[in-house]
Amino acid sequence: AKQSKRAHKETKRLKTYLGCVKRDIERKVENPNIRLKSLLEISERILTQSKNSKNKIYSIHSPEVECISKGKSYKRYEFGRKVSLVTTSKSNWVVGVQALHDNPYDGHTLKDAINQMEKIVGLRPKEVYVDLGYKGKDHHPEDVQVHLSNKSRKKMTRWERMWMNRRSAIEPVISHLKYDHNMIRNFLKGKEGDRINAILSAAGFNFSKLIRAFFCYFENLISSSFLFSI
Repeated sequence: AKQSKRAHKETKRLKTYLGCVKRDIERKVENPNIRLKSLLEISERILTQSKNSKNKIYSIHSPEVECISKGKSYKRYEFGRKVSLVTTSKSNWVVGVQALHDNPYDGHTLKDAINQMEKIVGLRPKEVYVDLGYKGKDHHPEDVQVHLSNKSRKKMTRWERMWMNRRSAIEPVISHLKYDHNMIRNFLKGKEGDRINAILSAAGFNFSKLIRAFFCYFENLISSSFLFSI
C-alpha cells in the first residue's frame, strides 16, 4: 500500500513537471515545427489521460504501443503490438503474417489473415484450426470451415482430432520467431516498422528452414556417393 501511494505521488509530480514544461514551450514558441507539435500533442494526451481512458500513451518515443491483456496468471499484460500468423498444417511454413494495430479482437482478423495467405500462396484453405480467441461465427469466412479448440473430443472425427493436435505446433513457431528472429523486440519506428519487422521475422524463419533442408539434401547426396561395400 505504501509503495502504491509513493508511486502515485511520484506520477503526480512528474505530470506537474511535464505540464510546466509544456506551458512554457507554448508561451515561448509561436510557430512550433511538426516534430515539436507532435510532442506537444503527446504531452497533452499524457496529462489528460486517466486510469480508465482508452488509447492511452504508454511510450513517448513509440506512441503506437498498446497494452495487450494476456489473461494468464504469470503475465497479465504485455506492451507492444499484436501479430497475426498463419502456418501450414504439416511442415509449419509461415504463409501469412500481419502486424495488427488498435488491438483488435482476434476473431475480426481471421478473414484478413486467410485473404493474405491466398494472395501469397495462390490457394485458399478449406479448413483452418484456431484457438478460442477466434470464437464467434459472425467473423468466420463462409467458404472456409473453422475448427475451434473448445469442441468436445468425443464429437470430433479421428482426422479432426489429429489436426487439432497439430494446431498447437504453431506455439513453438511463435517462440522461434520471437527469440531466434527478433520479433520479440522491434527496432524499427512506427506502424510501418511493425509491419516490416513482422514480415522480415517470418521470412527469416522460412529461410532458415530452407537452408536446413538444403544442408540435409547435400549431406545425404555426399554420404551416398561415398558408400562402398567390402
